[in-house]
Amino acid sequence: VGEPAGTMAVATVNLRALTSWVGITRLFAVVLSCLTFSLVASTGNFKGPHGTWCMFTWCFCFIVTLLVLLLELLELYRMLPLSWDDFTSAFSMLAALMTFTSSVVFPATFISSPCSSNECARQAVATTASCLCFLAYAVEVGLTRAKPGDISSFLSTVPGLLKVFEAYVACLIFSLLDEYNKPGLMWCVAVYSICFIFTFLIIIFTISRCLTYIPCPLDKMLVGYNFLALLMYITATVLWPLYSFKGQGRPTSCGRNCWWDNHLGVTFLTIFNLIAYLVDLVYSSRMVFIRTP
Repeated sequence: VGEPAGTMAVATVNLRALTSWVGITRLFAVVLSCLTFSLVASTGNFKGPHGTWCMFTWCFCFIVTLLVLLLELLELYRMLPLSWDDFTSAFSMLAALMTFTSSVVFPATFISSPCSSNECARQAVATTASCLCFLAYAVEVGLTRAKPGDISSFLSTVPGLLKVFEAYVACLIFSLLDEYNKPGLMWCVAVYSICFIFTFLIIIFTISRCLTYIPCPLDKMLVGYNFLALLMYITATVLWPLYSFKGQGRPTSCGRNCWWDNHLGVTFLTIFNLIAYLVDLVYSSRMVFIRTP
């Protein structure tokens, strides 16, 4: 039976978007991210690339989380041409990583000892709020993570969350790269770039629901890709420190942005991504070859 002429659709309000555990953690994240960038903005001391990155992180997380809450409250997300569960899972993981990085970088860059001024006190409170904001996003990741055997939302599974982690770590590596004019270092940069591009495409295709158009078994393709990425990162883990530090200690004249420190950071981040691809391969292989009854 059709609706009578002149009848208007009634907008639905889903209060559970605010009262569920996930909704409550998102509300905490909105309040804490807003408090953090407001306190830092009130000091006026956030110049330079590190300060700009931290402010961008808190503002970006605040805006997107608030938008997610509004779309779920009004149930408008159903109109979007994307996989909503994959999008929210990927964003919560990304926001957790970004706020964690900012919670470490900001105090290390801007808070000096002894901390006795009013400006320093506001920076310390902002750092605490940023750490609590990270915890809120981490709790959201835990609440929305897919249960064993549930693969309806790929980016909420462990391999999917690791994809976001791998792409983010690769971005951190790119931010530390300066000079890589040796053949071994060039190969390492190629490894970081190739793996980042493929991982990023997997995330985008998953959110946009385009993976179904790939003319091959997706699960087996991911296992093969993870295996190749793991082999490539093994070579980068060996070659990067070999070509960066062979016969070279840290120069005594190095300042805060020393190339040696940047190369050391790339070394550790490469190891982190190597471990991530190893765990990703193990979980992906279990999902493909070990079927739970």
